Amino acid sequence: MSKKSSKPLGDQFVAPFRFDGSGEFHLRSHKTNEKGGLDKDKAEKFLEASRKRLSDFQEKLYAQDRWSVLIILQGMDASGKDSAIKNIFAGVNPQGCDVTSFKQPTSHELAHDFMWRTMVALPARGRIGIFNRSYYEECLVTRVHRELLAKERLPSKSVTKDIWRERFEDICAFERYLTRNGTVILKFFLNLSKEEQRNRFLDRLDDPAKVWKFSMADVAERAMWRRYMAAYQDMIRHTSAGSPWHVVPADHKWFARLVIGSAIINALDALNLRFPRADRTSLQEFKKVREALEQEGKVGGKKTVKKVGPKGPASK
Repeated sequence: MSKKSSKPLGDQFVAPFRFDGSGEFHLRSHKTNEKGGLDKDKAEKFLEASRKRLSDFQEKLYAQDRWSVLIILQGMDASGKDSAIKNIFAGVNPQGCDVTSFKQPTSHELAHDFMWRTMVALPARGRIGIFNRSYYEECLVTRVHRELLAKERLPSKSVTKDIWRERFEDICAFERYLTRNGTVILKFFLNLSKEEQRNRFLDRLDDPAKVWKFSMADVAERAMWRRYMAAYQDMIRHTSAGSPWHVVPADHKWFARLVIGSAIINALDALNLRFPRADRTSLQEFKKVREALEQEGKVGGKKTVKKVGPKGPASK
């Protein structure tokens, strides 16, 4: 697929769901069941082509060793984060990717600032880092469950009514810093409906291969749906200006994967990635190495026969 043909695909399946901080943002205005005029079979064809391009881009990203890519996936339980990672990156060399899932903070992590545990997992140059949840959890779960904030043991003067606005500011400053240092940040909120979450929970309970994923804590979080949606809305409103959020319709997993995969392809395509070219000195050295290897092959190809007496070689 050429670059010329890939851009309309990105415009169609990415741009409608990208919010860059300009204008107003209301989460309820974004449909969760959007399909982009496609069916599952057509979407899979696009996805297969995207996987091949992603594999090619990842090799060049690694070889060029100039950029790093940070992919952030946020969403409610059962929104499809795990399966999106597995599906979109199916053909990518695992040596060039790192997936980190951030769950409930440990006591060691709580002894540091709220972004510390994610900082140590950032991708190095030439690599793709995928965050399954991220530092944004500290503006979501901690905001909904205010009692968790006490476990961070912050100085009392730091815990004010402005703490969430201040955290948004800190995150935006951090993302600007990463961007200036060559990290491409792609952020996705998997926008799942409450009804579809219910269906997926029921599927998990009925499927022996999925029931292990279910937790009673998921039900407790579901009861706070409105509070979570308000927290997500405020988060997206305040952290999109520098690094846009993609509000991905997630009721249909296959379409969510198409949107995410297309956004990643478009971002990598814009980097103009190339395999590094050897300089003149290196080319001259390579020429000498080639000549030496070819000569070695000629010498090694000649068979030498050692004459041995009828009773074998004489012993010393």
